[in-house]
Amino acid sequence: MAPRRTFLKQSFAAAAALSAGRLALAETWQPAELPAGTIDSSSLETIQGKVPLIKRSYRPPNYETPVEYFNQPYTPNNAFFVRYHLSNIPSVDGEAWRLTVEGEAAGGKAVYSLADLRRTFEVIELAAVCQCSGNRRGLFQPHVYGVEWGYGAMGNARWVGVRLRDVLNKVGVNKDALEVVLDGADMGVTEKTPDFQKSIPIWKALDENTLIAFQMNGAPLPHWNGFPARLIVPGWTGTYWMKHLTSVKVVPAPYKGFWMASAYRIPLGKFPSIDRFTSQDSAVNTPITEMVVNSLVTNLKPGQTVPANRMLQIQGVAWDSGAGISEVAVSVDGGREWRPAELLTDLGRYAWRGFTFAHTPKPGRFEVLVKASNRAGETQTPSLILNPAGYHHNVVQRLPLIAA
Repeated sequence: MAPRRTFLKQSFAAAAALSAGRLALAETWQPAELPAGTIDSSSLETIQGKVPLIKRSYRPPNYETPVEYFNQPYTPNNAFFVRYHLSNIPSVDGEAWRLTVEGEAAGGKAVYSLADLRRTFEVIELAAVCQCSGNRRGLFQPHVYGVEWGYGAMGNARWVGVRLRDVLNKVGVNKDALEVVLDGADMGVTEKTPDFQKSIPIWKALDENTLIAFQMNGAPLPHWNGFPARLIVPGWTGTYWMKHLTSVKVVPAPYKGFWMASAYRIPLGKFPSIDRFTSQDSAVNTPITEMVVNSLVTNLKPGQTVPANRMLQIQGVAWDSGAGISEVAVSVDGGREWRPAELLTDLGRYAWRGFTFAHTPKPGRFEVLVKASNRAGETQTPSLILNPAGYHHNVVQRLPLIAA
């Protein structure tokens, strides 16, 4: 698996041909809360196999999905967001790819090809939201360090693969197993760059919904989304969804790599948590795990003018960590009165849930607020929960509109 510098150069070549009109279109998608520099440096760019996406960084490639693509149940593969920590992204030959399963707390060692996985284990499909832990980081006030994402570092897809549990049980899991360490094929530019490795607790690895996936929305995984195989950890943020998966190790002690011990951590007690990763707790913080309940209006933008005295459909999606969305409430008077939206087809506990709400506005300015609640009793927060890395932004959305 050779580093794909040539692939990267070819993929980004289309950026040079962007017109001023295309750039202006991208700028209309930027939330006003984003840092000024982020808005100024954003552009709508095409990388190989993708429609034009909002560039947040070139190297490593981080590209955001325009909100318009969230108006459909599943986010198209060619519009799905791109997130990397390391810049040396390999071109992986699917025929030559191998997954090694081993570790100090494993019963043995096994090496699998894609054909082996399909032939040896039950193949299942699961719908789930993949969301970057820092989605909406750019909306934090005051701003915090990191990729300044708007709303689009997420997507909903149908994933096909095999259960990680089945693969581990085939090799054997010792009684002292505590965590499973995951590694992918991407690398840093220098040897000093910490390799992007993550761990998950053994109980999460053995959950029936944790998958090694090789298909996405009925097609092989796109290169930029982890071809030929990636981990799917439904309900948890995307930091654990290891792309270009090459190694799975069962270990008897907490993994202490940079991306676990130092990165992707939140203050203890600040957020509701059902799935605690206790072996990685410290005295002051804990790894980010499950997504918090959230929602997003997808068919309207702040400041948009809509027809007065005509029925307006307010549409969007809501999601959580898997408890299930119980209600999406909508206010059209700035939060004084709330009414339930209609929930659309349930695509599964880990998928997002569409909603729609009909309102006939009178002429003038009005403000729409949307908040989701789940079956675990969690509701979106009215104000930002500050944390150093800018995670878990799930503030109730406020959408000013003009009826004319």
